[in-house]
Amino acid sequence: MPINVADGLPAKKILHDERIFALEDEVARNQQIRPLKVAILNLMPTKIETETQILRLISKSPLQVACDFMRVSSHESKNVSADHLVKFYDTFEAFEGKNYDGLIITGAPVEHLPFEEVDYWDEYRRIVDWSQEHVFSTMNLCWAALATLHHLYGIRKKQLPAKLFGVFPQRLCDEYNFLTNGFDEVHNMPHSRHAAIEVGDLNEHPELQVLSEGFHTGPALIATRDFHEIYVTGHFEYGRDTLADEFWRDFHRGLPIKVPQNYFPDDNPENQPIFTWRAHANLLYRNWLNWVYQMTPYDLAQIPAEVARLHAEAEAHNAVGKF
Repeated sequence: MPINVADGLPAKKILHDERIFALEDEVARNQQIRPLKVAILNLMPTKIETETQILRLISKSPLQVACDFMRVSSHESKNVSADHLVKFYDTFEAFEGKNYDGLIITGAPVEHLPFEEVDYWDEYRRIVDWSQEHVFSTMNLCWAALATLHHLYGIRKKQLPAKLFGVFPQRLCDEYNFLTNGFDEVHNMPHSRHAAIEVGDLNEHPELQVLSEGFHTGPALIATRDFHEIYVTGHFEYGRDTLADEFWRDFHRGLPIKVPQNYFPDDNPENQPIFTWRAHANLLYRNWLNWVYQMTPYDLAQIPAEVARLHAEAEAHNAVGKF
């Protein structure tokens, strides 16, 4: 897929080197189509790495997508230059009056904290509330999945006795669902988290459907029935070596860390990992963008009205389902 991102973004050169097509601004403006508008709220400290991972997945569709990067203003990023943030990111205030076809919210290394103790929690809730009207469909990743489920549905987060760390098989729950169309009955997904959702709370919300789950991981893919919100509790966006980098980072810091499960051949961290989730990760994002492209209104100004219509239909369906 041709992706349209700002010239000079480090991820753009990396993707060019990988022979992934990224449009120049002038070419994109002259194409006789409307590109999908996708905002990316990047909460990860490794901004450039995360940008590249997500843009790599977005690039696997034939659709043109224009991406805008958002950051929170109530937290200071220490692992990326201020120049990078100023040049390529805007705070939420710049987005409030706009509408978007899609929004991707990344994970964040704050799972050990109660939601209310995260320094940008109030701002995060404002962004989620804004997305309920101004975004056609939102993809929530890892911590963002836990946080948004808690904010919108009151689903509690529970701390795990040990870090869920590795690549785990997930069983497909609905082979005919649009988002998982083409998935194998079992797919792999990387996980790296200290918390999980309370499944009992999730079961009280029939408007949420579990699309895949694992014995060790619990629900992996969750979506509202109108696909307005999608929740990925793992890290489909991770590259081949991301878990390895996390392992060696903590190992060299002397932190207690176990070898990620089902990742290194023979569980030997000296061996190169096998990239067993790439195809399904690409497929999920392609299916998501395809659905958004088919369903979103051509006029971005109509998105709030269309989202309201989808919500009304979903509420009516849920009300019928209770009887």
